[in-house]
Amino acid sequence: MLLAVDIGNSNIVYGLSSEEDQFENYTFRADTNQEFPIEKYGLDLSNYLLESGISKGEIDGIVLGSVVPPLTATISEMLNKVLGVDVLVVGPELFEEISIEVPNPQEIGTDLVANALAAYKDFGKTCLIVDFGTALTFTVIRTPGVIDGVAIAPGLKTAMQSLSGSTAKLPEVPLEVPSSARGKNTIHAMQAGIMYGYQGLIEKMIALTKEELAEPTTVIATGGLSQSIRALQASFDVMDPHLTLKGLRSIYEEVSE
Repeated sequence: MLLAVDIGNSNIVYGLSSEEDQFENYTFRADTNQEFPIEKYGLDLSNYLLESGISKGEIDGIVLGSVVPPLTATISEMLNKVLGVDVLVVGPELFEEISIEVPNPQEIGTDLVANALAAYKDFGKTCLIVDFGTALTFTVIRTPGVIDGVAIAPGLKTAMQSLSGSTAKLPEVPLEVPSSARGKNTIHAMQAGIMYGYQGLIEKMIALTKEELAEPTTVIATGGLSQSIRALQASFDVMDPHLTLKGLRSIYEEVSE
């Protein structure tokens, strides 16, 4: 069984997969916090495995992707200590060994590379991946397997936190779509601006990208908040919450051959 770990700015996502199970049954999230002691991360993982009825001995491979460099070594050390298995840490030095071309490998995040590889393996043609994370990212993987460009905007939660944190009278509110674009109170006004505004942003970015590509393009949504705006679901051909984990697994398999 392979353990894939994706360290993001808001969450660390752990996923277990076997030949029969591609992360559908065993995934969990922990808060990303550089102040947490290493023991807490290890305890969280051990408790999850115990509650899920999974023996540590069943895990024979670990792959780790991270966009939080200060935590990379900490989590890698924890995983090795708790599970007694060597950890493959994904980074630019591995990108030349995988089956897609990664321009500017020192600049692109491992999560975006994993997304692109997973999408291209699944569909084998041009794809646009919209990842709803701390940042909202739009990544194009194009035939014959080249990452063709990326766009980055603040994520939904990041935008909401920035708005409430930078203004004295605006609270942090749930990321829910209100019944109207005309807010009748502070909470609904903020929800209307963020949620309907981001719906327009995402629809526009998809339309512009498709126009520029001028070829059939599969649009894939992933990330923790990918289903937060229901009206957007018609804009996506595929909703895959485990795309990054699948990509990390593919990297592990390709470099381990």
